[in-house]
Amino acid sequence: MPYCEVGKTQSTVDAALNNGIQIYHRSYGHGPTKVLLIIGLAGTHDSWGPQIKGLTGTDRPNDDGAMEPGGAGNEVGGIEVCSFDNRGMGRSSVPTKKSDYTTRIMAKDAIALLDHLGWKKAHVFGHSMGAMIACKMAALVPGRILSLALLNVTGGGFECLPKLDRKSLSIAIRFLKAKTPEQRAAVDLETHYSEEFLEEIVGSNTRRAVLYQEYVKGITKSGMQSNYGFEGQLNACWRHKMTREEIDLIRSGGFLVSVIHGRQDIIAQINHARKFARKLQPVARMVEFHGGHLVTHERTEEVNQALLDLIKASEMKMSPQEWNNFPKKSSEASSRTSTERESNRIMAKIHIYLLYIVSLFMMALKYARSGVQRLKPARVGASSPK
Repeated sequence: MPYCEVGKTQSTVDAALNNGIQIYHRSYGHGPTKVLLIIGLAGTHDSWGPQIKGLTGTDRPNDDGAMEPGGAGNEVGGIEVCSFDNRGMGRSSVPTKKSDYTTRIMAKDAIALLDHLGWKKAHVFGHSMGAMIACKMAALVPGRILSLALLNVTGGGFECLPKLDRKSLSIAIRFLKAKTPEQRAAVDLETHYSEEFLEEIVGSNTRRAVLYQEYVKGITKSGMQSNYGFEGQLNACWRHKMTREEIDLIRSGGFLVSVIHGRQDIIAQINHARKFARKLQPVARMVEFHGGHLVTHERTEEVNQALLDLIKASEMKMSPQEWNNFPKKSSEASSRTSTERESNRIMAKIHIYLLYIVSLFMMALKYARSGVQRLKPARVGASSPK
């Protein structure tokens, strides 16, 4: 089976920390251009299916022994892609300690995978939590990054919190309560896609109905994520933060960056992605599409083209000035940005406070229910005849 033993390729200290950790991975396509795909929270390697097919022209893993000529990859000389299950999900190891899950630790998993594959450099594309991991990876080994694509990214911490409205709170509660593939599939659809996309008619059904069946089948096959894995990955997102030094390392790393986002994303709000793209100037380009959190699936052709454009621009050694699409700042714009920044800080504090209140309510409800469950046997025992 295609596993990377993380500790084998790391320094003595890291190897001791990651003893026994195995990362499951699959490779697709052939060519000199290497692309590493890092998926997000609760995702598996095959969540990148539309991009794997679009970049390489095949969805058959290389270890299946089948080669399919053609595909979009030929435009830039052939592409080999590797996608993998992050620790805590799929077929990769599931550490039981929350402290074993940070975006920095998971970035080191990805670096170990590069070493395992024998790739000196690669284009690194990350989605959601995977984009946070990709950022840490780029700051740790900027010399090994050919280009960086950050899809539906945020800066971590409170920026991981969903938009505060009735719909988002309802989805969050249902997500936490989901115990079966059917329940999880219904919630995932609402978090992954825009409403318009789900209501489109495909044949005789809505896209929602078609995708629901696919999701149930996929979740049943891969299994529900363990509590250890889910809580660990969630902890990694919450603790994620890019320091000014790390951002400077990316900006001066000598590679181009694409920040790609869906405007209707209710999980990773687009204003956070725009703010992060500005911090990465002058090397970043902001690319926006109509779509939700899984814009990779909702706008597959457009996203794939944006990724190919990034690879091509990197191969052509395009300058950051040619690449980035942000307007030059005027003094008036700078003043407005500073006012917006202060306003965002205030709103973020209010957001955190309200979510804190909601979380306390949810915890109280959970303990109340467990208390009722414990009381039921006692009542039955007390009322039974002696």
